[in-house]
Amino acid sequence: MSTPPFLTLPACARALRLPTARGEFALLLAEPAGPARGTALLVPGFTGSKEDFIALLEPLADAGYRVAAVDQRGQYETGGPADPAAYAVAELGRDVRALSDALADGGPLHLLGHSFGGQVVREAVLAAAGDGPPPWASLTLLATGPGAIDPAEAARTKLLVDALATMELEPIWQVMQQMEKAPAVALPPEVADFLHRRWLANVPQALSTMGAHLVSAPDRVAELAGCPLPKLVLSGVQDYAWPVEEQSAMARRLGAERVVVEDAGHSPNAEQPAATAAALAAFWG
Repeated sequence: MSTPPFLTLPACARALRLPTARGEFALLLAEPAGPARGTALLVPGFTGSKEDFIALLEPLADAGYRVAAVDQRGQYETGGPADPAAYAVAELGRDVRALSDALADGGPLHLLGHSFGGQVVREAVLAAAGDGPPPWASLTLLATGPGAIDPAEAARTKLLVDALATMELEPIWQVMQQMEKAPAVALPPEVADFLHRRWLANVPQALSTMGAHLVSAPDRVAELAGCPLPKLVLSGVQDYAWPVEEQSAMARRLGAERVVVEDAGHSPNAEQPAATAAALAAFWG
């Protein structure tokens, strides 16, 4: 999961609930001081939330962009039903389209998905392919891959999915903490508390369905390459979920721009937000 470096919203941002045709979603919305150059919708990954992007809000707003970071259905403050079918990637893709329609203001709308969120936004783009011009001005795939996650990570995710069938979230959290390596720098107490609260706020059926997708996701890069959107594949220099070389190969197959952020792993958005925001603003511009 991504670990936000801090939790205090910058002055340019606020938390809200956004009504859409598919229900309300929890958002962090940042506004530029002057006229917006466009809007960006940021979609988090498995076990993540809108706070994964909190460190991007101010630099992207300073670059002139209106930025909306969302909790997907089943995540943290959005919530959702106990029906696993609600969290199929096609359903989550429909949520992204509804969010995009609700955020549209006549200017360019840029779409970004991190990790599992990258496969959700891919689904949204593919579903819109037969509906005329897409509503998005660009697509960014952040630390995501063409299909299923790396076998070692898939094995860990399969263990989690199996545990969710018989265990509550709190004991699973305790086991996860015992299995995790201690961070090189201790987390601030408020961040550690947030990660715990966020985990407990997930809908278990969402975690199970998303996790099952990650271990068996199909490769749909060839289909996506046919969608007429400017594309960016952005990652850190290492990634436990999809090898960086695999992401570079995906970029070549897509005809996408490629950016590798130094000193970053699976979450450049949280680990190197200044460099990540600069790359995004340059691409969107």
